[in-house]
Amino acid sequence: LLGLKKRGFGAGKWNGFGGEVEPGETITQAAHRELQEEAGIVAPVLHRRGLLNFVFENDPIELEVHVFRSDSHDGEVTESEEMLPKWFPVSNIPFESMWLDDKIWFPLLLANKSFKGRFVFRGHDAIISSSLSESSLDDDPTQ
Repeated sequence: LLGLKKRGFGAGKWNGFGGEVEPGETITQAAHRELQEEAGIVAPVLHRRGLLNFVFENDPIELEVHVFRSDSHDGEVTESEEMLPKWFPVSNIPFESMWLDDKIWFPLLLANKSFKGRFVFRGHDAIISSSLSESSLDDDPTQ
């Protein structure tokens, strides 16, 4: 399940669901909340599979992104103001309409492997350096 970002950062790209952690919320709680807000579903269990850092040239802020996976959900997938959810077969993931780094780390996610990576972008359409490795991660990022 991916969502077409309808507004804001990454608009027009297929992406996973997520956003900022609210005060008093853990990263995992934020992932559950964002999935429900953006796709209308609840994942009974989320497994953290990735920790990615993103740097955009000439921007002092480095983004830290936690990648979660779930193999089940409750509820009906519904469109939100921010995202248009759509199921894709694994053989037809729309990498050409996603962030460039996705095609690098997504195969590890699909293989249910844990990983860490860092990507440096020039603008939004060129990766000027990257690193990615398999790495063990706790499901709870506070540990």
